[in-house]
Amino acid sequence: MPSKFQGVLAALITPLTDDGSKIDEGRLKSHIDNLFNAGIHGIVPGGSTGEFTTLTTAERKQLAELSLKYTAGRGSVMIGVGSTKTDEAIELAVHAAQIGVDAVMVVPPYYDPLSYEQLQEFLLEIHQASKLPIVYYNIPSISGLTLSPEQIAGLSKVGVESFKDTSGNAPDFTELVFGHGDKISAMNGWDTLTFYGMAAGNEAIIWGAANFIPELAVDMWNAIVVNNDIRQGREIWARAWPICKFLEGHNYSSAVRAGVELRGQKTGGYRKPVTPLKKQYVAELQQLLRNAQVKGV
Repeated sequence: MPSKFQGVLAALITPLTDDGSKIDEGRLKSHIDNLFNAGIHGIVPGGSTGEFTTLTTAERKQLAELSLKYTAGRGSVMIGVGSTKTDEAIELAVHAAQIGVDAVMVVPPYYDPLSYEQLQEFLLEIHQASKLPIVYYNIPSISGLTLSPEQIAGLSKVGVESFKDTSGNAPDFTELVFGHGDKISAMNGWDTLTFYGMAAGNEAIIWGAANFIPELAVDMWNAIVVNNDIRQGREIWARAWPICKFLEGHNYSSAVRAGVELRGQKTGGYRKPVTPLKKQYVAELQQLLRNAQVKGV
């Protein structure tokens, strides 16, 4: 099944005002402009990297509207609408459809894992209400829901066209790519498996690190996918991989925001329980970026 998404999609941060009280529209626009100017192919606002659990429903709608507006047709927009409440997920998905986004990304309700049948019902209700294609956010460590490759592929029956894989389970991911690609499209979302996802033939990658290393991300995509040059892709990955490994060892959204700040873009205050990355770790990340020859750090 060919995906309607292509290339590198940045799992977007949500820039806030300095006191963290609201979304900073100017910072959001500047950040989105920077990403598309660097060659990014699309954005995914309202996901884990965007700290959606700290946003109100109204703010999540605002984020979707602003992200679509600032993208201005330069790439695809996929909106995260996951929620522990079916009604809220449907409300956000319907809103996303009304403003004209390309698809919605849905993480299963977390804390109280659903059965497979309940998950199917949850996704079907969202799809029927919004009429939008669903990207299933496969992240068992958060959702508590571990599905087999056959079960994930089976979600195609309830409106799921693609899935973002943040399981870290490379064998299952491989089975889905090569064994069920006619039913559902795979998009890697586990940072340290990004090289593999590109090499395996993913039509799109959802990547949080692309918020602050968009140039490396696009260069790697072009090398591996566009030019079929694995050797060059491997050389780029050797620079990016230590950064990805670092991100997975810390609070992810805090670490990504630190990276964005190191590239000169303010991201604003924090909403607890999320807090800034400690100074010693920011210094470590800065050195990794310099080692990777990232400009302006």
